[in-house]
Amino acid sequence: MADERTATRREGNEIEFSRIVAFSDGVFAIAITLLVLNLSIPRELADSQVANALWGLRDNFVAFGISFAVIGRFWVLHHRFFAELTGFDGRLLALNLVYLACVVMIPFSSELLGEYGDATAAVVFYSVNLAAVVLVGMLMALYAQRRGLVSASPAEHSEARVRSLFISGVFLATIPVAFVAPGYAPLIWLVLLVDVPAAIARRR
Repeated sequence: MADERTATRREGNEIEFSRIVAFSDGVFAIAITLLVLNLSIPRELADSQVANALWGLRDNFVAFGISFAVIGRFWVLHHRFFAELTGFDGRLLALNLVYLACVVMIPFSSELLGEYGDATAAVVFYSVNLAAVVLVGMLMALYAQRRGLVSASPAEHSEARVRSLFISGVFLATIPVAFVAPGYAPLIWLVLLVDVPAAIARRR
């Protein structure tokens, strides 16, 4: 690992850089695969019981779909961020590890949401988990920008920050609602289907 005070330039260190990216991709692959482990039905069911067993997993399937889409989106953004890096250092790699730790927690929080979607604690835990991924990713991007380790333009950085704050804000806004009506709180996440940050950026 590079020293925190001295950045290692990507040029001339592609092998080391590729190992970092491969490790990160592996974590994402494991996290997204673990989601399916939350879907299971009892063995040796009668034919007439299979449909009921699958219907009983409807909340788990919803949690699976949401979390699969979320992890997939996080992977795309993470891949794009590393594609723009021109160098790296120990602190950036440490932030990346924290980011990946939050990502790999998603299968567990997804299982909680699927099994206890009407429980306040489950909704809060899931919301905090996803907000943490977004905020740590934003910190990682800010650090890389300040250290001159990324090639993106200031306008792109600004739009990325607005998007990160918007997404994390939506998840955190779910928390007070979860204390009143936890079953309906996830409906707030539908706001994320609207690309509000892009609309804000176009007005600037």
